[in-house]
Amino acid sequence: MGVRHAGGMGTADLSITGSWSILESELSERFSRSSGPGGQGVNTTDSRVELSFDLAGAASVPEQLRARALERLQSRLVGGVLTIAASEYRSQLANRQAARERLAEVLAKAVAPPGPKRRPTKPTKGSQRRRLAGKKRRSEVKKHRRRGDPGDA
Repeated sequence: MGVRHAGGMGTADLSITGSWSILESELSERFSRSSGPGGQGVNTTDSRVELSFDLAGAASVPEQLRARALERLQSRLVGGVLTIAASEYRSQLANRQAARERLAEVLAKAVAPPGPKRRPTKPTKGSQRRRLAGKKRRSEVKKHRRRGDPGDA
């Protein structure tokens, strides 16, 4: 099991939004043996990847995006660090790429601006009439089911 920074992959910084990229030096990877299919190789190769990014302490995160991301990812962070695990592929390189893509996706969703607020609407007159008519029908059905009700005599 090794821990190292992602510099060995030969890829550029990880682009999150049009204006924000994570520096490669701010990512760290940890490798371990993956479970699942893979034959004899599964017992010998460290193909599972855990990609970690210190969201709380990274210098490359703009302050307004950091606050939004920390709030939205609060349940996934451990000490301000976001960790993504990938083990679906048999090769370490494919898992490294999958983890990077997933990290970018999670962070992009977390820093996206909130959508427009929902404007409450009123039910239409027709839907109100149908609702009340249905309640009235149901009430009549239940009223006819009663037996020996002292109020019916």
